[in-house]
Amino acid sequence: MNRIITIAAALALASSVATGALAAGASISGEVKKIDEGAGKITLKHGPAKSLGMDDPMTMVYRVKDPAMLKQVKVGDKVTFEAEEAASGYTVTKMEKAK
Repeated sequence: MNRIITIAAALALASSVATGALAAGASISGEVKKIDEGAGKITLKHGPAKSLGMDDPMTMVYRVKDPAMLKQVKVGDKVTFEAEEAASGYTVTKMEKAK
């Protein structure tokens, strides 16, 4: 029984370390190409997005988790953002102007 607990603890630790590594490298650099406030979407031209499984640069339309994000940027702004994949497509969960 002790061995099972030890193995479970080791797996839990390995899982949390792997998740932390993914979260740390999840920021994507891009440029705002279009904003559609009515639809809650933004078009971003960005480099590789390894956290989303995208190895090549591309331009994509994303939903935004919070429509207020769209008011903080304008077309042409350089941004860094985080996104996640859902059944309905890709959603920007965090975005800020690049420094």
